Amino acid sequence: MRAYHPLAAALLFGLSSLADAQPALPTNAMHALTWRHIGPFRAGRTKSAVGVPQQPNVFYMAVTNGGVWKTTDYGRTWNPIMDDQPTGSIGAVEVAPSDPNIVYVGSGEGLQRPDLSTGNGMYRSADAGRTWTRLGLRNGQQIPRIAVDPANPDRLFVAVLGHPYGPNTERGIYRSTNGGESFERVLYIDENTGGADVVLSPNDPNTVYAVLWEARQGPWENAAWSGKNSGLFKSTDGGATWTQLGGGLPTTADGLGRLGIGIAPSNPRVLYVTATAGDKSGIYRSDDAGATWQRTTTDNRIFGRGDDFAAVTVDPRDPNTVYSMNVVAWKSTDGGRTWKSFRGAPGGDDYQRLWINPTTPDVMLMVADQGAIITVNGGSTWSSWYNQPTAQFYHVTADYQWPYNLCGGQQESGSACVPSRGNDGSITHRDWRPVGASEYSYVAPDPLDPNVYFGGTVTRFDRRTGQTQNVSPNAGRGRGAAGSGPDHFRGIRTMPILFSPTNPRKLYYGTNVLWQTVNGGHSWTRLSDDLSRATWEVPASVGIYRDTPSAKPTRRGVVYTIAPSPVDSNTIWVGTDDGLIHVTRNGGKTWRDVTPPQLGPWWKVSIMDASHFDANTAYAAVNTFRLDDLRPHLYRTQDGGKTWTEITGGMDTDAPTNVIREDPKRRGLLYAGTEHMVWVSGNDGDSWQPLRRNMPVISIRDLIVKDDDLAVATHGRGFWILDNVTALRQFGATTAATPALLFAPAVATRVRYSMYTDTPVPPDEPRAENPPDGAMIDYWLARDAAAVSIELLDARGRVLRRYASSDPVPPPADAGNAPWYWFRPASAPGTRAGMQRFTWDLHYARPTDSCALPISATPYNTKCEPEGPWVMPGTYTVRLTVDGTVHTKPLTVRMDPRVKTPRAALQAQHDLSVALYDAMLLARTRVNEARQAGLAEFVTAFGAVAGAHQAVIDALQDSDTPPTESMRTAARERLAAWRALEARWAARR
Repeated sequence: MRAYHPLAAALLFGLSSLADAQPALPTNAMHALTWRHIGPFRAGRTKSAVGVPQQPNVFYMAVTNGGVWKTTDYGRTWNPIMDDQPTGSIGAVEVAPSDPNIVYVGSGEGLQRPDLSTGNGMYRSADAGRTWTRLGLRNGQQIPRIAVDPANPDRLFVAVLGHPYGPNTERGIYRSTNGGESFERVLYIDENTGGADVVLSPNDPNTVYAVLWEARQGPWENAAWSGKNSGLFKSTDGGATWTQLGGGLPTTADGLGRLGIGIAPSNPRVLYVTATAGDKSGIYRSDDAGATWQRTTTDNRIFGRGDDFAAVTVDPRDPNTVYSMNVVAWKSTDGGRTWKSFRGAPGGDDYQRLWINPTTPDVMLMVADQGAIITVNGGSTWSSWYNQPTAQFYHVTADYQWPYNLCGGQQESGSACVPSRGNDGSITHRDWRPVGASEYSYVAPDPLDPNVYFGGTVTRFDRRTGQTQNVSPNAGRGRGAAGSGPDHFRGIRTMPILFSPTNPRKLYYGTNVLWQTVNGGHSWTRLSDDLSRATWEVPASVGIYRDTPSAKPTRRGVVYTIAPSPVDSNTIWVGTDDGLIHVTRNGGKTWRDVTPPQLGPWWKVSIMDASHFDANTAYAAVNTFRLDDLRPHLYRTQDGGKTWTEITGGMDTDAPTNVIREDPKRRGLLYAGTEHMVWVSGNDGDSWQPLRRNMPVISIRDLIVKDDDLAVATHGRGFWILDNVTALRQFGATTAATPALLFAPAVATRVRYSMYTDTPVPPDEPRAENPPDGAMIDYWLARDAAAVSIELLDARGRVLRRYASSDPVPPPADAGNAPWYWFRPASAPGTRAGMQRFTWDLHYARPTDSCALPISATPYNTKCEPEGPWVMPGTYTVRLTVDGTVHTKPLTVRMDPRVKTPRAALQAQHDLSVALYDAMLLARTRVNEARQAGLAEFVTAFGAVAGAHQAVIDALQDSDTPPTESMRTAARERLAAWRALEARWAARR
């Protein structure tokens, strides 16, 4: 449980204000840092998918904001294949029918919805996804569909939907005849109308069908407009000329919006479309290649929400068997007249696309808002989507347990809390669980009760019972906390909810006003009036839709972020999604508008962070993506909001900012998240550097500093943790020029995991890596070193462990059938210039060199044995020697906080173990001495000590519990026998 000390922050400020602000960090200062993905292995929204007919086990899926993935085993395992490319937002993936090595990818989600990310053009792989070439159409932002000529892999058509929040001319249908080296626009209407779909006739690649869709998202949530230019078009000359199809299809006068099209491979004259058009919405069929159409169903369940789905797929052998993707996946076997559920809840919903193998129709790939699944028996059974770590999170918070959990709302799947460390050596499906909040929400763990979580709008979840209670300010009076109740409190999909950093009973919640409760939501106090804009000018990005009734300026904004001060309980900052910042200095009695003058209407104040060192300092991340502006915007005030400075120097100019946080232990050390990556600043935001490291380019929606770790919520790849940023906190003005520097280590936790209590997790089961077990030792080398050693000393100066750069490094574990985490040999300390990280496992040195021996493939022999005893919690010394120069720093080791064994019992366990261990070490020396003296009796006697003592040590060290009387007796007997043997040895001389 977190301890709250109101004076702690003030004291920290007093100390930190004496320190110099950090300079820009050298690039190699971050080389030792590695992001660790922790899941959950619960997939997210997936837009496009394709299989390879010639290789029925191979499939590709395009996750809307999680990159491109490939399986070669019918979906048993999936692997990302585009993580080295500069986008993770994907709308389309296609394999060339005539060459399965050629794969095309269109970036950008290709949807019109309130929450999306954009891409940066087309990509091509000529080696089945191993390497990629970036192509053109980079300003199209959204590419929902690609069609490749069945006979010519270099000839393709691309539908470009364009900017979701503004007009742009790179829209429409494009053609390439040279594998994407260049593109020619072949169908275009105007800067507001984009390409939504394109398909080729199976028997004639010069016959092309395309869908144009005039649609736009607005600056405020759920704002959307459509226009008169949507329609279905056909070309019979390879795209040179086009004809808009009618013949019974709905028109724009009927309210026509998006269409989706499917062609019957066995009879290309049979076409189906799903049409969104008011009363004339439905599934339409043509039997004459699009000349005339008949509506086959008016059942809204089959085609509703066409703006989200609009995907129809025709069976490759039967033109009357057709599938429609919607909230449920539907199947018709009579040409679209009657329908039956093909797949629906339970099992997921919101199906996006179906691909059917043309040579083996029972093999299908379906993608939905919960990921990708495969059937090999026509839909009787499906593979799992619980093996795809593509969750889309909006926010991240951490609870107050150890190990801590990261929590947030996952798009399409509700909430999830995932542990930062698993008890069984890794993080698996057994470790995470939902906590009753909505799919868009923050989650606020209760600081005083580890079983209670608040979230959503507002709910209280009790882990013990699994029950969720509505405790919103509007509970029982309207639709949710921010619905249409009598006071008209407004809310949108993600509303801020968080506990005060100075009062563990105070919970804040934002609608268009600020609320607080101190009794778990039983009653609420309103702390403000409406803090949004009363009126505003329509932003220029709305363009031709500015005069529509739905664009009329009315009060729509909400409190989108809340930042209570950690150093002053009366100071609270709030930002709105319509571009305002307010602050109160008296706990909500009065408020002051302190909006930076640069902010205009609908500049969304995404996340604010109040300084941990100064009540007058605050930071704001402002997102202008919904204004068709991809620039980053970060602001800093140091005078209570009187003036603001924009602080984005060094950042990419094409990635909107979502979050900024201040490190709570080092003033001037800031972290920020954009739509592409994490950034770090060591000089209070004056300049920024990428902190992407091994993370793919992905939307960073939120991040927090939890203890010594940096934790991130991505919108497409789940939660990530950067373990132990203490070295970044210690970089000073002279660090980079210092020849060698040992950073003060973070507190190390003595924690063990159980290895033999369960059948090992199969290697193809999804799991995430635990943090390193032990003490992470960071050091800096200004230049390459010839020799580096690390020694760990106890309080009496005894060297417990020594590692050297010249040490041989044991080989990795045999693949065999052993879990990867069973064998963790220590690596040698690094000698390359830059920051280096080395982990001590908190054990004494091994009494033998068995880990350097070849490794058996038998699972239970893959762990290095024997291991030295655990060290006691306490203070130790790290001694780093670099080319003869010695550096030392103290290191604190603490016990796993969950262990309640009294220290005296742990000390008894330790002392007995070390006494036996020391005897083992000395026995090895005695064996050599006896061998040299030719005393075979003593060679045998001393040689037997290791095995006899190790058995007792293993029993003593098996868990963090008091030694049993049997263990104590065994230890005393072995030590007595040792003393007798030593006496005989001494007497012999």
